[in-house]
Amino acid sequence: MQRLNGRIGHAISRLTHTHPDQSGIYPLSDGLDAFAARMKLADLAEQTLDLQYYIWNKDMSGMLMYSVVQRAADRGVRVRLLLDDNNTRGLDKILLALDQHPNIEVRLFNAFQTRAVRAFSYLTDFARLNRRMHNKSFTIDNQATIIGGRNVGDEYFSAGGEQLFSDLDVLAIGPVVEQVGRDFQRYWDCPSVSLLAQVVPPRRKNKNAISSKMGQVSLDPHAERYVKRLEQADFFVRLQDGNLPFIWAKTRLLSDDPAKALGQVADKALLTSRLKSVINEPEQRLDIISPYFVPTRAGVEQLIMLAEKGVRVAVLTNSLKANDVAIVHAGYAKWRRTLLQHGIKLYELKRDSVTDRQPRDRGLTGKSGSSLHAKTFSVDSREVFVGSFNFDPRSAMLNTEMGFVIGSEELAETIHGLFIGTLNQNAYEVGLDEHGKMYWREHDGNRVVIHWQEPQTHILERWFIRALYHLPVDWLL
Repeated sequence: MQRLNGRIGHAISRLTHTHPDQSGIYPLSDGLDAFAARMKLADLAEQTLDLQYYIWNKDMSGMLMYSVVQRAADRGVRVRLLLDDNNTRGLDKILLALDQHPNIEVRLFNAFQTRAVRAFSYLTDFARLNRRMHNKSFTIDNQATIIGGRNVGDEYFSAGGEQLFSDLDVLAIGPVVEQVGRDFQRYWDCPSVSLLAQVVPPRRKNKNAISSKMGQVSLDPHAERYVKRLEQADFFVRLQDGNLPFIWAKTRLLSDDPAKALGQVADKALLTSRLKSVINEPEQRLDIISPYFVPTRAGVEQLIMLAEKGVRVAVLTNSLKANDVAIVHAGYAKWRRTLLQHGIKLYELKRDSVTDRQPRDRGLTGKSGSSLHAKTFSVDSREVFVGSFNFDPRSAMLNTEMGFVIGSEELAETIHGLFIGTLNQNAYEVGLDEHGKMYWREHDGNRVVIHWQEPQTHILERWFIRALYHLPVDWLL
């Protein structure tokens, strides 16, 4: 049994003592709550902060979080920050400033040795650098953790005035937190991880990098409004009142062995294979939510097999206009007709209608700019997976991934309601007419609009996607 110490430990022990074999799960679907949860937990930390991320930006929310981490270290908390190096461009000064703090250590996963022009490193070391650490976890005092789809940046936390992504994290307490702690340790010590000082040469007068950047953030009136919104966030209020409605369930962490980044993990040990052994085969319903959905021929055959057994299969992914990686969309689009012909329901999230922004194609391993960013699926309303895993070959075979398998009908229905239940207003339903022609059904207020081409796209975009169908690159997607 885990020993719980300190303020947060005593608060958690009051909740967990009546659920000795279960973990408490609190879903964080709202971006503002997701940031407030991290900020508040960091302020409550008394012993350790273990942070593992694929992306941590130096925008407003990223700098606010860096300052919270530094504040925790100032009061004696031991901070370990593990970042994938693929998205740290322009962050060396900030990371050095953190690393120079006596209570903070920064390490990089699959580090680039050439910092200025990283493309050169891909030319000479592609096999290694094409494999990234996609894991995301935020753990305090080894007693509470947040895992899920969100990286750290404005677009993930409704910091632009509105939520740009549909995303999902969960806050967990109880036995599963120890599993996350052990998993963090094995990544922290793995051969693919480098000390920051081994990669980035130390610089003098670097300690002011964070305070200088934070000075710029504090002068931004938008930052002040965002902090005020954070203080009024539902998570803050409920946590202070002791009224967070945790869902209690058997919960298990599944995480790739970090040796996957070296290509040294057998197929049967990959997260995808272990998912199949942990989660029972669907008998009634399978709901899949993934921003990048590239089923491949083998995956399509499995989904068709389930549908032929009477399982209701539904998939929510990004539409072409909401996607930021055209070739990944092609890896999905070429299978649409086959899936629809076998009764599988397909829904495509609309491009963000509030900002009317167009996602920029950011490449296969870059930062996501898609509207949908959540990665979850539920089986028969009895088991749920929430984590970093996309339903594509890159997540399956190249990147390291992690997530929780949660045995909870309540959570399955909650997530089903959060995403599937709002499809009419937020997504197109893809279908086939009686002649086999594909269409996109949109609910626009009280009227239904039928699109006979991919909505909001022009002919050159559609031709380009069709041309990509035939490229033998599914393994990269």
